[in-house]
Amino acid sequence: MAELGKVLLLFGSVLMAIGALLLFGGKIPWLGRLPGDLTIQRDHFTFYFPLMSSLVVSLVLSLLMLLFRR
Repeated sequence: MAELGKVLLLFGSVLMAIGALLLFGGKIPWLGRLPGDLTIQRDHFTFYFPLMSSLVVSLVLSLLMLLFRR
């Protein structure tokens, strides 16, 4: 049962981090506007893919997970 408790705490922490990112993500001015984020605009079509922002968020989350595992 102790292992199940640890897994539930981990999933809860991940969900809280995702929720905080969704809640406060619009207030981070550089998120979504980094060099490397792709934006293609045509007449009636806009394609946006935040490539560099995704890489930065992934790197930060990976570093946090590395720190919490120790």
